[in-house]
Amino acid sequence: MSLERLWRLYPHCLPAALCAGLALADLVRLTRGPSLCVAAGGLAVALAGRGTSTLLIGASLIILAGGWWWGSTRLDALDSSVLTSYVQRADRMRVVITGPPRRGQFQVRAPARAERFGELRLNEPILLELPLGRSPPQGARISLVGEVKLPRGPEKGFDERTWLRRQGTHVVISGGPWRVVGRRGGIGRVSDRLRGWLLGSSTPGLEGERRAVIVGVVLGADEGLSEGLRRSFRASGLYHLLAVSGQNVAFLALGVLMVAWLLGIPRWLAELNVLAVIAAYTFAVGWQPSVVRAAVAGSLASLAWLAARPRDRWYFLLLGAAVLLVWNPYSFLEPGFQLSFAAVIAIFVLVPRLQRRLEGYPVPRSLATPLAISTACGVLTAPVLLLQFGKVPVYSVVSNALVTPVVAPLLGLGLVAALLNPVLPSAAAALAWVNGWCAAYLIACARAVAALPYAQVGSATAAAWLTLAGSAAWLIVRLSRDP
Repeated sequence: MSLERLWRLYPHCLPAALCAGLALADLVRLTRGPSLCVAAGGLAVALAGRGTSTLLIGASLIILAGGWWWGSTRLDALDSSVLTSYVQRADRMRVVITGPPRRGQFQVRAPARAERFGELRLNEPILLELPLGRSPPQGARISLVGEVKLPRGPEKGFDERTWLRRQGTHVVISGGPWRVVGRRGGIGRVSDRLRGWLLGSSTPGLEGERRAVIVGVVLGADEGLSEGLRRSFRASGLYHLLAVSGQNVAFLALGVLMVAWLLGIPRWLAELNVLAVIAAYTFAVGWQPSVVRAAVAGSLASLAWLAARPRDRWYFLLLGAAVLLVWNPYSFLEPGFQLSFAAVIAIFVLVPRLQRRLEGYPVPRSLATPLAISTACGVLTAPVLLLQFGKVPVYSVVSNALVTPVVAPLLGLGLVAALLNPVLPSAAAALAWVNGWCAAYLIACARAVAALPYAQVGSATAAAWLTLAGSAAWLIVRLSRDP
């Protein structure tokens, strides 16, 4: 292998080996002994080899073993629980609300962390169930009497117990009346304040579905949407718009750089501001796979510019995956992780080829890129949707092409309104009013496409559709290869 080609592979092999080791822990958990044997084998290969390629193989094996061991250790920690020993017992509790509450038909549910159960002090994630009524705010420390229960098992195609276990949550606390006794501090408090500010300032004067959709696009929060509207977004293939993606982070970074250019701020200072804004936005949105991946990529891009280093999108993608898997190796099995990375790989691999193929057809340039992105992402995410949810949206390419004109304004107007609201509330309200019409258009498109016949298909129909889509993608790749 040439030194030039090896140098191109070098930055990718190490994070790829780390990701592989962390993902392997989901299949087989290693103790320290076997992982040390793998690492020793990698070290022996590196020491025995005379070429640079052999050293790279040895280093990759060592990192793979380390990732495998760390993933196994981390999974053991996520699977441990103190409260499972107290199932069907009730006592006075103190818990911290760690995420936005979700109002259901019969109860309010919120992710939380238990700090005390009777005289027992602990620090364990839980799912809190409360009666319908007022919801505790995110970040509140509340006191209540709670009963420890196990999550529900497989029911109607959804296994709540497995889903919660992958987040380190093993019990559900069913509580009654509660009262706020304080607020959490540290980074969590910063995150709560940033999120609360964006929730209130991005949609001044708006209510109902329009406000819920704008909040979903800006913060990736779908708590305010009705179940019927959620189904419409899923059936139309537009539900991904309600999850923060790399597009949100890219708009933030470009906005900061543009403002810095207009004000004459030096580029190095602007890139530092980009890092700060990306960190603040990540704290406000939360630990979502798509936003963490995009935040890592955006931060590395700024750091690469500051260090005068070349930028490599595949390297950024691998590092984003490594950050998520180091924190929670179960993420590899989650639909959000799989859909996020499948979509990005589709953009990297298939979109350029599709754009080249569309050049020979009478397709407007403004429509060619959205059409290529929708088609590529639809092809590569469809198998994940089928395996995870049993259904695939059929008209996702059409629906995404219809809503392309309003997606960027929805995000941009929401963020600008949030910035203006503290100083120019009337201007922020005017922007929010305009943004409300963009949200109304998005809602109308989602419902119209979802109402079409066979908007979602599953099982055999989806398998046949995937076969045709896969064959088309393969043909596009073959035809677009340079002679």
